[in-house]
Amino acid sequence: MTGTGRTPGRPRSERAEKAIIEATLGLLASESGVAGVSIEAVAARAGVGKTTIYRRWPSKEALIVDALGSAKTPLPEPSGASVREDLTEIARALAAERGSGHLQCFWNVVGSAERYPGLYARYKQDVIEPRRAIVRAVLRRGVARGELRAGLDVEVAMSMLIGSLTPKGPREDLPEGYAEAVVDALLEGIGAVRD
Repeated sequence: MTGTGRTPGRPRSERAEKAIIEATLGLLASESGVAGVSIEAVAARAGVGKTTIYRRWPSKEALIVDALGSAKTPLPEPSGASVREDLTEIARALAAERGSGHLQCFWNVVGSAERYPGLYARYKQDVIEPRRAIVRAVLRRGVARGELRAGLDVEVAMSMLIGSLTPKGPREDLPEGYAEAVVDALLEGIGAVRD
């Protein structure tokens, strides 16, 4: 680090980085999917040199995972006020992803999991699991507070929430209030039993 707080060398170009990410997502969304993404193709589409990409990402896999991560809506940090409030905030964020325009990218990566198991494993580890950890924490906190039933299978409850908000295809829209309805239905089944 230099005295200015920057690392030595040329400063990163945000414009170039954005162009690289957009080019990667564009190639991922194409009919070729993962197979159509190469450092050469990304460089040509983004209008940058291959060395510009390799300075930021050591491999095609790292670039794809980073691009997918940047296309995801950040999940809100749960306030902890109530399990319903926290799950509703998360559900709304998950539902909003449907309008992101990048769903085909995710479907192409998931559909290529067998052909590119390392890429899919890294995508799950770096992008999906941190998001699932947020949901798990909310559910566990709900159990600890007595808002959710004791002995709740957190993994099943999490899958019910996320699965109901995961699009079944790249163009599926959700009706108004769907996220809230999903949370209410889930809580009816997993809420603590009151006497």
